[in-house]
Amino acid sequence: MTMELEYLKVIRARFESVKKLGDDAIQQVTKEEFHWQPNEASNSIAIIVKHLSGNMMSRWTDFLTTDGEKPDRNREQEFQDTISSLEQLNSLWEKGWATVFGTLNTLKVDDLLKTVVIRGEKHSVIDALERQLAHYAYHVGQIIYIGKQLKGANWESLSIPVGKSEEYLQEMLKKHNAE
Repeated sequence: MTMELEYLKVIRARFESVKKLGDDAIQQVTKEEFHWQPNEASNSIAIIVKHLSGNMMSRWTDFLTTDGEKPDRNREQEFQDTISSLEQLNSLWEKGWATVFGTLNTLKVDDLLKTVVIRGEKHSVIDALERQLAHYAYHVGQIIYIGKQLKGANWESLSIPVGKSEEYLQEMLKKHNAE
């Protein structure tokens, strides 16, 4: 396997991991909770999901051939909480991610060093992929943090729970030594 092909495999897995964290966090909140904002300067989970979906649709549609900031995107509107149901929230979330993975699945090794444009600025495809991965991880981290604030002791950990690090390490060593 070439390094470039390995990169495409790894970057897709990283996007899948970020999506799964978001999926698992969103699943833990109620309709009322996804509108909660700690203050006026902060976003709710609903707003973050709406923003991510808008970004994903804009950046990943015609990824290699058009500017990633599409003329029909209304970024300012993404920060208005107009989501009224969990179904609508999940629909926006899934629509955005489907666009991401639909494009990722079409990328070839030869595409990695091509140039794409975002808001008029040129980026290598690798740079654009890394930029989007960082952006999505940042916002999914916010979703998780909000969820933890809302759920407190009822939050189901999405990583290694506090006090379980050694146990987890031993499980992983056992698993990987058996391979």
